[in-house]
Amino acid sequence: MRITVDAGKTLLVDGPASVTLVSGIAEVFGYALRQMGKVVIRDGKRMPFAVKEKATFDVSLGENANVEEVEGDTIPPSWEEAYKELAALEKRPSIALVLGNVDSGKTSFCTYLVNKLVNDGWKVAILDGDLGQSDIGPPCTIAYAIASKPVTDLFNLEAANAYFVGATSPSRVFEKVIFGVALLKEEILKRQPDYVVVNTDGWVEGADAINYKLQIINRMDPDIIFCIKQDEILTPLFTAIKNFKTFMVESPQTIRQRNREKRRSLRELGYIKYLKGAKVQSIPISWVKIESDDGELKSLNKTFGMAKREREICDLLGMKPLHIAELKDKIYVVIGKGRWIDPEKVRNTEKAVGKKVVVVWKGDEKGLLTALYNGEGRFLGIGVLREIDYIRKVLKIFTPVSSSVSTIAIGKVRLDKNLREIPVSQEEKTPLVQT
Repeated sequence: MRITVDAGKTLLVDGPASVTLVSGIAEVFGYALRQMGKVVIRDGKRMPFAVKEKATFDVSLGENANVEEVEGDTIPPSWEEAYKELAALEKRPSIALVLGNVDSGKTSFCTYLVNKLVNDGWKVAILDGDLGQSDIGPPCTIAYAIASKPVTDLFNLEAANAYFVGATSPSRVFEKVIFGVALLKEEILKRQPDYVVVNTDGWVEGADAINYKLQIINRMDPDIIFCIKQDEILTPLFTAIKNFKTFMVESPQTIRQRNREKRRSLRELGYIKYLKGAKVQSIPISWVKIESDDGELKSLNKTFGMAKREREICDLLGMKPLHIAELKDKIYVVIGKGRWIDPEKVRNTEKAVGKKVVVVWKGDEKGLLTALYNGEGRFLGIGVLREIDYIRKVLKIFTPVSSSVSTIAIGKVRLDKNLREIPVSQEEKTPLVQT
């Protein structure tokens, strides 16, 4: 459809959609659009086209997309004031960290700052620390990019490097998030940008969240912290911040609230993007280091090495498993899919060896999201674990990465064959011991 909008108004478009500026002058987050340049809006995203001079647009809407015309510019005036505060900083590089609740406009504000800085000729790095709604890098990662030109969507930037956390929420993996943010910060500074803009996740409520965010702040050591005020949820965190320059900005009144399904849909677009061209690769376990928050999967690198002990455990269990690994506090046992193990013998084994016996079935690993790194620890891409072949001692991973793999990190998120997330509740239905 063709829409003409008068100067001083804004065209709000909810994706999935595409918009082409046919005539006139319009901006998106401080990016002056080129005539006949197409802007693609992802499903779950809203983009404001602020009209500076009467403009005509060609708009194509996908399923459940929407378009509306509103008075004025939806970019809050405080955003321009915030940019002036950032631009006035004399230190190089200057680090700006953005805090806000879920769906408060953090990513839009970061996009605005990046565009304004790039327009003024500065070299800008953007560090995306929102692993649940990653715009730069695959979902479940922290990533950064160097912006050389304005963008309408940070998703269109090419990641320079990433750190795999392996989860969509920081609440149970916050130490890994803090480590990853600090690691990438050091790498970014070596590239000598003029400004570093840091986006963060929306976990801000409660004592644990505040402590986590304060640790992020201390590790990043920002020159200015922008807090997006949407309601009173951010007040305790804002109050807890000491010895840092802070600046409060407004959340756009037209911000779109997304439900859990929309957030998952956005992540699934990311999986599709970063698994394009993937095929199943067979990687010998002996060739790589395996990293996992679960000691069981890390144990794949361990050869039992004690035939007498292994025979003892097999005798106690009354069977020979596909894989046995003795860890510090447990014994990890893998048995064939559909096989039965006597729970009484498992309990007797635990009493005899003084350790918990964890039993899993071959195939339980299917669908786990993975990350692949080279020998220098550089992120190569993501993959999906399809199978652990315990006979041939190989990992079968669906990934576009085909060479130079030295480390494989295994995450907590599980994808089906269509690259859609499998809810955690479904993953936890299988008991450790079948009775």
